[in-house]
Amino acid sequence: MRWIRHAAVLAALPLALTAAWAEETHKDVSPAEMKYQAGGSPLEAVEMYQDINPKAPSMSKTEFDKARQIYFQRCAGCHGVLRKGATGKPLTPDKTLASGTEYLKVFIKYGSPAGMPNWGTSGELTDDEVDLMARYVQQTPPQPPEFGMADMKATWKVIVPPEKRPTKKMNSYNLDNIFSTTLRDSGEVALIDGDSKKIISILKTGYAVHISRTSASGRYLYVIGRDAKINLIDLWLEKPDTVAEIRTGLEARSVETSKYKGFEDKYAIAGSYWPPQFVIMEGDTLEPLKIVGTRGMTVDTQEYHPEPRVASIVASHYKPEFVVNVKETGKILMVDYSNIHALKTTEIEAARFLHDGGWDSTKRYFMVAANQSNKIAAVDAKDGKLAGLIDVGKIPHPGRGANFIHPKYGPVWATGHLGDETIALIGTDPEKHKQYAWKMVESLNGQGGGSLFLKTHPKSTNLWVDTALNPDPAVSQSIAVYDINKLDKGFEVLPIAKWAELGEGAKRVLQPEYNVKGDEVWFSVWSAKNQESAIVVVDDKTRTLKAVIKDPRLITPTGKFNLYNTQHDVY
Repeated sequence: MRWIRHAAVLAALPLALTAAWAEETHKDVSPAEMKYQAGGSPLEAVEMYQDINPKAPSMSKTEFDKARQIYFQRCAGCHGVLRKGATGKPLTPDKTLASGTEYLKVFIKYGSPAGMPNWGTSGELTDDEVDLMARYVQQTPPQPPEFGMADMKATWKVIVPPEKRPTKKMNSYNLDNIFSTTLRDSGEVALIDGDSKKIISILKTGYAVHISRTSASGRYLYVIGRDAKINLIDLWLEKPDTVAEIRTGLEARSVETSKYKGFEDKYAIAGSYWPPQFVIMEGDTLEPLKIVGTRGMTVDTQEYHPEPRVASIVASHYKPEFVVNVKETGKILMVDYSNIHALKTTEIEAARFLHDGGWDSTKRYFMVAANQSNKIAAVDAKDGKLAGLIDVGKIPHPGRGANFIHPKYGPVWATGHLGDETIALIGTDPEKHKQYAWKMVESLNGQGGGSLFLKTHPKSTNLWVDTALNPDPAVSQSIAVYDINKLDKGFEVLPIAKWAELGEGAKRVLQPEYNVKGDEVWFSVWSAKNQESAIVVVDDKTRTLKAVIKDPRLITPTGKFNLYNTQHDVY
């Protein structure tokens, strides 16, 4: 109830003093952290039942619907769909009714030192909207509908059946060097030819595609939007296009395809934020075959959690297994897909708020961030156990991370952080460098917090680190690059956004991605939907500008996935 006590103190203070207090007590919560945690949810558009609570302040249906939309736009990412708490505190009536509307208004307007954004004083919400939200969080939380097999099949479309697809590649594109590029706000992906730097096609997808994954054979591309819509793209067509689609829930982040020998392209899997579940599908049609719920107990307090979201999913190279990371419970599930009608799952305890991660250089150990626990979990995919749980910096956010050979510590895997400016290096070789394995062997100083992705390549000596969510435009619009053989020399800053020569806009630089040869690095320069964005290509060896890709169709480019590197987990 700490946040209620803060609200009570705030309500008793004069307005000027309150504003000063709020500004001062936010000093330990980075703007990047606030921005990231307050992400929107597609559930804002889902109709939900209003349960009238006689103890709560009255709300009309119109007010309730408006408040519900604001909640899912601004708050659900932290406080959860059912307001029972996720990375943020619970906001259920048993807690909110005790504080009252006036206390809650101050809390929402000025924020809290625990990380609650100051929605009112920042200008994000008007005073009327603050009042609306103070009343809304005292209502019974509305629950979105479930999304089961019948719902999935109602959205499932096979546009081109497998038997009518080509039996050989019908185009001359170098598929290994195509980049699947998310056009976040237009609900599209751009397939860009890495050789010519030209757009092959723009495909309609779900909203804000979170990830693109290439099948084991390299023929198919799977993309999933935040609205849980999956597109299956056949890269062998004369012009690559969608051949099947489905929605597997109401909100999602992850999709993957089976990669173990003998199961190449056989299955696909998608994990949902809502409902909390994952579904296994036919790999070439997306026909849903089996749904598995993830509701259950947390690893630390052993308490039931009603909405454990499925974060990242990867396919094991050692066994016919999917590695499914469940955010709120802190559990890593090794799902054996060799017989989906007698599904076997190994449950590995890690730490809460599992998020994203990637394989070490041997592809035996999966390194996943438990972001709000400030830890990285290392999972042994061969032996099916936790190899290590490593303390790192504040809110690790690795993307897939970066693997390289450190001059002293041997093979390491790196992650940046949202909450501080450091880059953590973790030893990953328990055989030849046992004394360093599963330890943070070094912490590099970066140019600032707010990092989302970092990347290197087996053929490169560079480590590239973005800071896309840093509040300083000079930092968010540039990239830091290290020589991995001379890490003690610090980093060089390259003005990526300046090289793009764009007009107005945020111009946040994010997600370094290598081409198939490992001699180019691609960066998204991300501005608003109504402003010009670009892709900047840098020569990896010379660290100089090589090309700028501009096109009116490049609307809010964010993630880019080289198809070969994605297929083979090269990073």
